[in-house]
Amino acid sequence: MSRVAARRQLARDGWLHTLLMVVPVLVLGRASVVFADWGLPLFAAGMVSLFFSLRAFTAFKHVLIATEQALDSPAEAEAWARLRRVRRRGLLIASLPAWFAAAGALLGMEPVARLLLVFGSLVLLVLYRIPRQLH
Repeated sequence: MSRVAARRQLARDGWLHTLLMVVPVLVLGRASVVFADWGLPLFAAGMVSLFFSLRAFTAFKHVLIATEQALDSPAEAEAWARLRRVRRRGLLIASLPAWFAAAGALLGMEPVARLLLVFGSLVLLVLYRIPRQLH
């Protein structure tokens, strides 16, 4: 796979995960509340889930450095594939707070709390961007 194709695929993955973070909250935010007492515990769980991304982000940074070192070598294609796998896993973990917010829409979580969890996920998504040095 060429460098341009790999970067295009990584960009597509980023936009897909952005949609997977935001759309469930928007869709379920209009639904009626099923259990009104679970909003605060679910918000706390969503805040804790922000920290699950630490280990995945560390792995992403290591793979990012390895990919940069593999540029213009025979191992470049495998490095791009590994970067994509590790980044997708990290993006899934970074999506957890937004998914807690989507579930919180059904369980009585306040809209401001849902918004905070979604913004937390979006900030984590920005951390998983591919830097310009890998062009």
